[in-house]
Amino acid sequence: MNEDSRYEAVRSRDARFDGAFFFAVSTTGIYCRPSCPATTPRRRNVAFFPTAAAAQGSGFRACRRCRPDAVPGSAEWNARADVVGRAMRLISEGVVDREGVAGLAARLGYSARQVQRQLNAELGAGPVALARAQRAHTARILLQTTGLQAAEIAFAAGFASVRQFNDTIKEIYALTPSELRAARPGKGTRFGPVAPPTTPGVLPLRLAFRGPYAARQLFDHLQRRAITGIEEVSGEPGARTYRRTLRLPHGAGIAEVDEAAGDGWLDCRLHLAELRDLTTASQRVRRLFDLDADPYAVAERLRADAVLARLVDRHPGLRSPGAPAPDELAVRAVLGQQVSVAAGRTLGGALVAAYGEPLPEPAGALTHLFPRVDDLAQAALTELGMPESRRATLRTLSTALADGTVVLDAGADRDEAERALLGLRGIGPWTAGYIRMRALGDPDVLLVGDAAVLAGMRRAGAPTAGLRERANAWRPWRSYAMHHFWNAPVTEPASPRPTTTESTRP
Repeated sequence: MNEDSRYEAVRSRDARFDGAFFFAVSTTGIYCRPSCPATTPRRRNVAFFPTAAAAQGSGFRACRRCRPDAVPGSAEWNARADVVGRAMRLISEGVVDREGVAGLAARLGYSARQVQRQLNAELGAGPVALARAQRAHTARILLQTTGLQAAEIAFAAGFASVRQFNDTIKEIYALTPSELRAARPGKGTRFGPVAPPTTPGVLPLRLAFRGPYAARQLFDHLQRRAITGIEEVSGEPGARTYRRTLRLPHGAGIAEVDEAAGDGWLDCRLHLAELRDLTTASQRVRRLFDLDADPYAVAERLRADAVLARLVDRHPGLRSPGAPAPDELAVRAVLGQQVSVAAGRTLGGALVAAYGEPLPEPAGALTHLFPRVDDLAQAALTELGMPESRRATLRTLSTALADGTVVLDAGADRDEAERALLGLRGIGPWTAGYIRMRALGDPDVLLVGDAAVLAGMRRAGAPTAGLRERANAWRPWRSYAMHHFWNAPVTEPASPRPTTTESTRP
């Protein structure tokens, strides 16, 4: 987009671009999301920024009406494999807060100066400014959804001191922390969090997304694969709640997400042992539910294929589920090799029961955290009843993850990670590709030879010959094409959707 097309998006209050860019108004000193309902400013008074941090760095404060810090993330960072995209994914995970700029640079394999220069050149803000904007957003959520004291919130959000917290909040929101807490939006407000919770220790969030959202298909996907002890799905289709345990940097957590979508958000509740994990926990849930996707861009590209066009129209906003814990997903992918979804789920339950870490207090059906790869690397795994060759593959993978031979964090180099996976005995192209798609959130993975994809293509009336060449036209959204074929109906798209899909994949 150029600046003229960005201004047209602002004039039309186009929510498709919320999070893709921000605009600021020189006469008011405020920056907003493109869909801000306020009166459209004159073109000569508007400047555009790729990130909220860049707008803040130029002296603008966040709009109190549209709350531009609550937008979905840009889908660009998930699609890009370069150092800027990888850095943005790591910053969103809270790496700068925990490890500093030096830690971020070490994970990327660059010097701190190189990372600073590249982020400043492209985004108008360095890693410290980007992390600062994220800390301010976390602080606002805690101020408006909890009764915690300001000092507790300051350190939970990642600030080094209460003074730094006060100065940052006043600079970004033009309000003191007390005033920001008093400005809490109502429960029905589109651009803000829900009303304060009535249950102590629970943080309610509205997880924003753009465009249509095929919640039913995503919840179906999670429900079929839910592992006893770490996951559960309750309720009837259309009103289900997904719950799971999370292993976080400072302690355990539990996330609850409701299927029913609001006006651009999913309702989520987080139970955290340590509030410092709020940013990490919310980002991991966002990745699991693929909330930063751009369904408009995906649909535009896939509709160029006549068969996919029908499938896209059948399931608008179909997402490609990610994973809250990449190492866990990799282990589960190996467990599910060459078995049905139900069998893979049973194996996962046996693994959790034998090697999972019990929660301090069970929360309903949630009793454990998924096993650490360090523990699985030396385990006999006889409880699983699998052939020794597959148990050896599981131990080999766990060892590689534990010693860093294979790196699957949010900023991992996807090509390098796939090569490392393929170098492990017992892991082939399908498993490596599946891990790349889900654990690393790559939107452009083609699983050539996948039996369920080929079956879906036949059901949809698509030719299966020359898949690799044909799929070049689907780039960079081939992962979404895979999910559309997995969800393809048994007959013509006008018929009812099937009760099971992708029946042989983890």
